[in-house]
Amino acid sequence: MTVIGITGPTGAGKTTALEILESLGFEIVDCDALYYQLLQTDGALRRSLTDAFGQVFLPDGRLDRKAVAKRVFSDPAELAKLNAIVFPAVSAAVKQKIKKCSQKGVAIDAINLVESGMGRMCDATVAVTAPPAIRLRRIMARDGLTQEQAQARIAAQKPDGYYKGLCTYLLENQEEDKEVFQGLMRDFFANLLEFLNGGNANHGCEGMERETADAKEKRL
Repeated sequence: MTVIGITGPTGAGKTTALEILESLGFEIVDCDALYYQLLQTDGALRRSLTDAFGQVFLPDGRLDRKAVAKRVFSDPAELAKLNAIVFPAVSAAVKQKIKKCSQKGVAIDAINLVESGMGRMCDATVAVTAPPAIRLRRIMARDGLTQEQAQARIAAQKPDGYYKGLCTYLLENQEEDKEVFQGLMRDFFANLLEFLNGGNANHGCEGMERETADAKEKRL
């Protein structure tokens, strides 16, 4: 069972990377979707959130996301308290997904892959980044945002340098053409899987050396 973690900022190309892994026989675990599923089904998680933050669930049972966001994102201590509840719950659910997976492998899609500790479950972690100008255009086109709104979203996320030294591979997506990027990603993951499975792939990924201090950087 091969487990690959995918992370990185919005508009960089994570979705394309995940599509390629899915086409290669991987089960995709979307941690955002999994979290919202747990909010409906995990009684222990709901009780922990209520104990920590009061009545944060609406009458229909849904989490009052606006109220929680207003409370935690202006207070680092409150955000840390929320993460201390959410990260273990989501990590445990991801472990179960891995345990039950019958496919070639699992790709974990998590914006907080590093912070949550889920990166330690992975055989390799890949951060997909892109130059800010390219991300800006993608986000505006994809989400129908103004330039100011898209810039604010980018500014609120971690810089590309954050992932260096924390992920096994740091891929910078410089391609405007999605089909070209898909081909490059397919080659990258084919080589990565051969490397992880004991092969000697040495083209397209610079030998796939596993580094401990810095991510192996590659511009695509």
